[in-house]
Amino acid sequence: MSEKIFHIAEADKWRAALAAGEYRWSTLDRTLEEEGFIHASEAHQWEATLERFYAAYEGGLMLLTIDPALLTSPLVREVGNPVTGEQFPHLYGPLNVDAVTEVRRLR
Repeated sequence: MSEKIFHIAEADKWRAALAAGEYRWSTLDRTLEEEGFIHASEAHQWEATLERFYAAYEGGLMLLTIDPALLTSPLVREVGNPVTGEQFPHLYGPLNVDAVTEVRRLR
């Protein structure tokens, strides 16, 4: 998997990750340890993920662009929606911050 992938991060959690050197949040208010992996999206998926899961969130959000070639944890494409069979990239371990090549404020 060489195309960029994306992760929606709460702004305060991303800032903390920069200080720590790694990001350990799976999704909104769920840690890597609680979920078992970090949720990510392909380029065509992240906007729907934002709408579906973060619409009611009132805090700051960041869109992280991740280069899979720079990851230090395993990345696996898996079915994320059993109804449709749609696959999503899942990161099985912490996200090393140097794999993030761009950060964009969403709101």
